[in-house]
Amino acid sequence: MDIYLVGGAVRDQLLELPVRERDWVVVGASAQQLLDLGYKPVGKDFPVFLHPQTHEEYALARTERKTGPGYSGFEFHATEDVTLEQDLLRRDLTINAIAQDDSGHLIDPYNGQQDIQDGVLRHVSPAFAEDPVRILRVARFAARFARFGFHVAHSTNALMREMVENGEVDALVAERVWAETQKALGEDQPTRFFEVLQGCGALARIFPAIDAAWPVQDDNSHNNDTPIFCMQVLQQAASLDKQADVRFAALCCGIYNGIESTGREQVQESLNSMMCDLRVQKHWCKLTRTALSTLDTVLKSAPLTASALLELLQSCDAFRQPTRMNKLMPVWQAVADCRKQTLDYDRIHRALQAALIVDARSLSQSGMKGEEIGKAMQAQRLQAIEKILV
Repeated sequence: MDIYLVGGAVRDQLLELPVRERDWVVVGASAQQLLDLGYKPVGKDFPVFLHPQTHEEYALARTERKTGPGYSGFEFHATEDVTLEQDLLRRDLTINAIAQDDSGHLIDPYNGQQDIQDGVLRHVSPAFAEDPVRILRVARFAARFARFGFHVAHSTNALMREMVENGEVDALVAERVWAETQKALGEDQPTRFFEVLQGCGALARIFPAIDAAWPVQDDNSHNNDTPIFCMQVLQQAASLDKQADVRFAALCCGIYNGIESTGREQVQESLNSMMCDLRVQKHWCKLTRTALSTLDTVLKSAPLTASALLELLQSCDAFRQPTRMNKLMPVWQAVADCRKQTLDYDRIHRALQAALIVDARSLSQSGMKGEEIGKAMQAQRLQAIEKILV
């Protein structure tokens, strides 16, 4: 039995990045041997086990055979005669197909080290085309390693385009698409995720609402040299805030604000459909819809009046959830920055702090009830905001 460190841990060590998690491959062993050593199986039919102490994943070396469409149609072969090289061959990219033995020696049969040095995302073998999730993973790695100058190899991009044309991406389910998208939104340069998908034609199939934001030339081909407003907004949001939900809301606002006002209702419908189709979490949807509905208000060139500020805060549900403003502010700011407009952050913040001081309990204690309390609070909040604007 030989055990090797594989995949992302080896890759990140070579890139001098923190290792997030470690995965291991076991060569020359059976499932029963691992069970006898106390390893816990993961799933029913998958040859992966958890170490009894570290709980890290140990997978039997295996080969895979395509048996059906999509990413779930696979048959595994995991026996003691499967070699390390065969196991590495089934992996997605050469940079993820490097192993390390217990003495620190690297086993790199597919030149992953050279591709790391050259900054290339290259598929290991034609078997890449058997799993459409790999298109999303390549795009996500492009977003993660953009700061190192990584790019997708021409041959890999051509293969991904062929997969799109063959309808492989149509087999992707919402959960897998959204899982990869969430991770990509948290990367250093999230725009690269969508740019890579657009470059191979997958964006139109997976994110039609986002693909529609790309300018189209007369020959109906996308012009990748033209700056895309929604991508500018997304990247600006990424520079302001690390939270993925904030960045997603900013992306949607960039799409919405990047077109003429006459078409925005249709865009809003497309974005709502996209969030529904991808089964985006409810709180993400709420944040995005609130940002969209208030965007035109906060981007007005004239200073917001006291009544407009109060209405804005109520629209954001800021009195029940004041911390939501911490997420909305960077979304609005990203759009304003890309529009070269000034967002009066201080005015909105001071209005919120002033209005929050109004206490419903004191009004109730004074004998007011029901709607009377609501009207009194509205009036007092407006007065509090007017005072700080003087």
